[in-house]
Amino acid sequence: MNAHSTEQPLERRELGTDEDVVRRVLAGEVHLYEVIMRRHNRRLYRVARSILREDDEASDVMQDAYVRAYEHLAQFKGAGTFSTWLTRIAVYEAFARLRRRGRHASFDEEEAEHEDCVMATNPRTPEQSAHDAELRAFLERAIDRLPSDFRTVFMMRAMEEMSTADVAQVLDIPEETVKTRLHRARGLLRRVLTQRLEMSSKDAFSFAGARCDHVVRQVLRRIGRS
Repeated sequence: MNAHSTEQPLERRELGTDEDVVRRVLAGEVHLYEVIMRRHNRRLYRVARSILREDDEASDVMQDAYVRAYEHLAQFKGAGTFSTWLTRIAVYEAFARLRRRGRHASFDEEEAEHEDCVMATNPRTPEQSAHDAELRAFLERAIDRLPSDFRTVFMMRAMEEMSTADVAQVLDIPEETVKTRLHRARGLLRRVLTQRLEMSSKDAFSFAGARCDHVVRQVLRRIGRS
């Protein structure tokens, strides 16, 4: 990255669509490629992460995808959206890395792994901030445990809100297959979340800590007065 990387992030809204930015990059304003990256970092990370389930590898794939896209930027014909074209490159890079790694895991195998995820039981306690972080971590682990095909579709459709048509184009599968995988992913997540909720429900509405101490003190004080 050039000197622009040390300055304030470029204002994205004033630069038009991705296609507008691409045309300017191809015309010589190479520094504007930063805009492309900042616009698509989250999507590419989520997509790569859904395939590889490794933060560092997902980051590496993002870099590879951006470099590959830049090297072939002139080949973007505008038949679809640039974001779809770029996402497809990231998916290709992620699957290539997965094949090299040669590691595959099924939902059943991962489901057998023991994972501790303690959810806060009372949102009004001082542990509220920890509750949000733990819930988010649990949801991420639940998504990670989906079969890879379902996980990737779920990440694209439910989290990145890509259209069914775009997901089908990126993954080179029929739209009906996208719908089926999304439906099954949601079903699996619902089952896991329901199981976790039932396990946690025994501790719901707990009465401990400061509230418990307060009642005890008050009662003892009143007893002492009688």
